[in-house]
Amino acid sequence: MKLGKFVSRYCVGEAEKFRLADCDPADTGGLDIDKKDAKDLLAEGIVRLSELQERLYAQDHWALLAIFQAMDAAGKDSAIKHVMSGINPQGCEVHSFKRPSDEEYDHDFLWRSFRRLPERGRIGIFNRSYYEEVLIVRVHPEALAREKVPDELVGKNIWKKRFKDIRAMERYLTRNGTRILKFHLHLSKAEQKRRFLERLDTPAKHWKFSVSDLPERQLWDKYMFAYEDMIRNTSTPEAPWYVVPADNKWFSRIVVAAAMVEALEGLQLKFPAVHGAELRELERARQTLLTE
Repeated sequence: MKLGKFVSRYCVGEAEKFRLADCDPADTGGLDIDKKDAKDLLAEGIVRLSELQERLYAQDHWALLAIFQAMDAAGKDSAIKHVMSGINPQGCEVHSFKRPSDEEYDHDFLWRSFRRLPERGRIGIFNRSYYEEVLIVRVHPEALAREKVPDELVGKNIWKKRFKDIRAMERYLTRNGTRILKFHLHLSKAEQKRRFLERLDTPAKHWKFSVSDLPERQLWDKYMFAYEDMIRNTSTPEAPWYVVPADNKWFSRIVVAAAMVEALEGLQLKFPAVHGAELRELERARQTLLTE
């Protein structure tokens, strides 16, 4: 079964016409497989991703940035944990963005993300990101006041301006060798309820539940509007959004793995070739070792 067959249908194309309501959170791409087959398919992607990461690291020309945005309990943490399980930790860094610090509030809204961008040859994972600035800040206008933006710069067009800034930033990164993938794990409200109840009913999962999750759930419709507008305005050819069905975790992990493999394969990564004097130096080193 070929891993890549699941990717294109979840990559947002005509962003201006995108409707989140047209995306089924329970979709499994027509797959009717058991748990073992699902694990085998994901394992195929993990192995290939590991091979490509080694080339990415050795070539040291490109970087890969993968961004995860979703409602609570959509499976961001578990997707990152499983998909990246075969990656060499030396070549990957995961950063989770929480509420901004006082220092971060004293800078522009993209500043803290720029500090965490992956180096060439490495994979960077953003668990939430600068997109919180057009999601949670939009749903909670009081959060914007904490950012100390001058009053004359805050108006009804602030979200359009931020979308424009984000597109410009991502275009800049792409032109300088950072491949960007953005994943919205699209969870249904009913499945979120089921997962919340599971956390409350299972003592070992109590730590995963926060009482603040319920007030946020009451704002579901506002969040869906914000997500849809965000995807419409920031899904571009150089930095596309993948709207990944998230009601079935096994499937969302397969889609994420497939997208990352496809992106890295598209970079035509190769191990650095050694020629001329360097190659002769290696041969001399080989002869020295053989004559010991």
